[in-house]
Amino acid sequence: MSVKVLFVLGPEFEDLEALYPYYRLKEEGFEPVVAAKERGKVTGKHGYTLDAQLSFSEVNPKDYVALVIPGGRSPEHIRTIPEVKTIVKAFFEENKPVAAICHGPQVLISAGLVRGKTLTSYYSVADDLIAAGANYKNEPLVVDGNLISSRQPSDLPYFVKGLLEALKAKTVSVKVKR
Repeated sequence: MSVKVLFVLGPEFEDLEALYPYYRLKEEGFEPVVAAKERGKVTGKHGYTLDAQLSFSEVNPKDYVALVIPGGRSPEHIRTIPEVKTIVKAFFEENKPVAAICHGPQVLISAGLVRGKTLTSYYSVADDLIAAGANYKNEPLVVDGNLISSRQPSDLPYFVKGLLEALKAKTVSVKVKR
C-alpha cells in the first residue's frame, strides 16, 4: 500500500511550486496524487502539465497523509469551490500536514482556517492573511502545528524540507520503489 499525498490544483498553477514537491515526494517514496475540478490535464502558468487523477468531488481526505497547495493563479481558481474547502478542512480536523506556498494560503483563507495561525505567503497575499486574522511572517518557511507555508519558488528547498520533516514527525515512513 502506498502512502499518498494530495495536491489540489487549478489552471495556471505555478509550475515549479507543483512539480518540485511532486517529484521530491516521489523520490522519497510517497505517491503524489493530483485532484482538480475535473480529471485530466491541468496546465501551469509556464505550460507544464500534471494529470489530475481525481476530481475534487472524488477525493476522500482519509486516503492521504498530507495536502499540498501550490501557488500561482491556481488558488484563485479553486478557492471558492465547496469541495476544496471541505477537503482542506478535513486535513486540519485530522491534524495532517497542510503545505501551502505562494498564493496557496488564499485557499486556507476561503476555508476560514487562518485565524490565529502563523504563516507566510507571497507578499501580495499578506494583507489578506492579516485581514483574515492570521499572524504573517515574511520568512522562507513558517511552520505552525500542521501548517507549513512558504512565500515563492525560491523558497522551495525550505518548503519541501518542512513538508518532509512534518511527514517524518507523523512517523510516516515509506520504502522507495526501485
